[in-house]
Amino acid sequence: MRPKIPALVEALTGNFGEHHAFLCRLHLERIDHLSEAIGELSARIEAEMLPFSQQIELLQTIPGVGRAVAEVIVAETGGNMARFRTAGHLASWAGVCPGHHESAGKHKSGRRRHGNRWLSAALGTAAMAASRTRETTYPGARYHRLVPRLGKKKALVALEHTLLTAV
Repeated sequence: MRPKIPALVEALTGNFGEHHAFLCRLHLERIDHLSEAIGELSARIEAEMLPFSQQIELLQTIPGVGRAVAEVIVAETGGNMARFRTAGHLASWAGVCPGHHESAGKHKSGRRRHGNRWLSAALGTAAMAASRTRETTYPGARYHRLVPRLGKKKALVALEHTLLTAV
């Protein structure tokens, strides 16, 4: 490396002028402003979720469901599950029911329904987390049991349905 020292010094010296400093200062101010806005929104969300603190604590006991996912579940369902007659009605509304396509007595592959996209996105996050728990939890064991037969993506949708049924 001794013969390359002058080339390395030249490469590391660079050219950082007043204009570059101005742009960096603008970006850092923007990051600080966004961090402040995120802090304000987090405080507001926490204040709005205070009446549902017991439901959020119960939801967090489900494997894969963290605080953010629990808050989305409460926000999208209203915290009152009485409006859904059964767990199947909730799953259908959320769009995590398996597709059903039957023709001439043959069951064909069907796509999942379009439902509440924020809830299904949060359930997808929870399903990914629950699928990584290996054999220690029911959702993890269910995922690993379904993957060889259905494939990873369909097994995740089935796991989302399982988690929403537990909710």
